[in-house]
Amino acid sequence: MMVIPAIDLKDGRCVRLRQGDMAQETTYSHDPVAMARRWEALGAQRLHVVDLNGAVNGKPHNMEHVRAIAAAVSIPVHVGGGIRSLAVIKDYFSHGISRVVLGTAALENTAFLTDACERFPDKIFVGVDVKQGKVALHGWTNLSESTAEPVLASLKEYPLAGVIFTEISRDGMLEGPNVSALREAVEASPIPLIASGGITRVEDIRAIKRLGQKIIGVIVGKALYEGTLDLPAALAEARA
Repeated sequence: MMVIPAIDLKDGRCVRLRQGDMAQETTYSHDPVAMARRWEALGAQRLHVVDLNGAVNGKPHNMEHVRAIAAAVSIPVHVGGGIRSLAVIKDYFSHGISRVVLGTAALENTAFLTDACERFPDKIFVGVDVKQGKVALHGWTNLSESTAEPVLASLKEYPLAGVIFTEISRDGMLEGPNVSALREAVEASPIPLIASGGITRVEDIRAIKRLGQKIIGVIVGKALYEGTLDLPAALAEARA
């Protein structure tokens, strides 16, 4: 199982939010490239970069910083946030991004998801973000009427790299993951999952590993920045 550090970008800064609230941010660095190099030096196998401005506004805002991160490290980089067209996907891949994460655009426009997967098979993640039992859209600002289970089931026919499943209420709270929600997601998903939201301690990684091999990775953010989780120790636990 992979442990994937998150780099969340807002106006070029490396920040973390509480439950995805853009008004509740903590800035950890004004140099995202240096942060990316730090996680690589500590053993990260890949990085998860989110354009927070893009997620809310529906178009990339921090693309130059994402490109710089990809150019500065030798490990694969995922990026999500505001990716709503094949042209943007192609641009990211042409600048060294390994995988892109589609959220709102994929869930609201299945034709776009179909086109993206046909053009770039096994290079697309779908982000399924859940709050109060409902799937959230538009940078987590809107709740849909759908629960995660039918959304996950609907992804069976697509040649995806996997699903990134986030429990928003735990994100940035340092309270531990919602293991029961993850268990339900594992049972509902026909494809591999990466878990995100609330992972705070090595014990959390151990608990997620018990859910089975369908979970291929965990994304960790605030716990790394606040020091409640040591990346080398997390990597060792994931490999155990």
